[in-house]
Amino acid sequence: MEIEGRTAVVTGAASGIGAALARALHERGARVLLADLAEAVTDTAAQLGQPHWTGDVSTATGVDDLLAAADRELGDVDLYFANAGIAGAPGIGGEHDWDRILDINLRAHIRAAERLVPRWQTRGEGYFVATASAAGLLTQIGQAGYSVTKHAALAFAEWLSVTYGDEGVGVSVLAPMGVNTKILWGEDPDSLSAEELAAQRAVSEAGNVLEPAEVAEAVMAAVESETFLILPHPEVLDMYRMKGSDYDRWIRGMRRYQAKLRGSGAAD
Repeated sequence: MEIEGRTAVVTGAASGIGAALARALHERGARVLLADLAEAVTDTAAQLGQPHWTGDVSTATGVDDLLAAADRELGDVDLYFANAGIAGAPGIGGEHDWDRILDINLRAHIRAAERLVPRWQTRGEGYFVATASAAGLLTQIGQAGYSVTKHAALAFAEWLSVTYGDEGVGVSVLAPMGVNTKILWGEDPDSLSAEELAAQRAVSEAGNVLEPAEVAEAVMAAVESETFLILPHPEVLDMYRMKGSDYDRWIRGMRRYQAKLRGSGAAD
């Protein structure tokens, strides 16, 4: 997929990975609609001289409104980056927590694909990029909702590629570990609970914490080469292979790691 001259929508584009994706697309000559619930998306888009949309992609109505805005601003959408996401509640979470994180981290992807894939089938081309996480291949200590929705986002992207790849629909899924964004550090790092701090350390201490721009460069390279799995942290692949080779051993190791992060003194 050549990016120059293409049209793209990026959700969660006010800051972090989304803003970096929008900038990387802009630098490669794409026209980009930046979308976010946060008003800061206005300033981010203005810096790039690109249009923006402010709204909530966690609802079907929001996705409809976003794509209508994209049609007005860009015309046909060539690339869609389903990047908006939240970390969610610590622990198992409650009913409301699950509804919210499923809508943002998963259903927003499904709703966008439901509307875009038929268009792309007709045209014979289009590209869908889902932001998941290394937690989608491994797991997330501390936050069930994040782990489950990132697994599901990756699985949905995989299904899209298998089902529509021969009809010109390209699919990639981004699965990084630590990235220097608010999702990693939290809106207010000083107010994190012990459980939230353990979850944060599980990511930040597992490998290098990358800058969003580094991640965006990996995504651009993957789209241009039409590579499905994007791993800015290559060590994730080794971890995934270890997990698959002996699942029970891997789970025992993760339990020990969790105990260590929580300060129980358990041995490695």
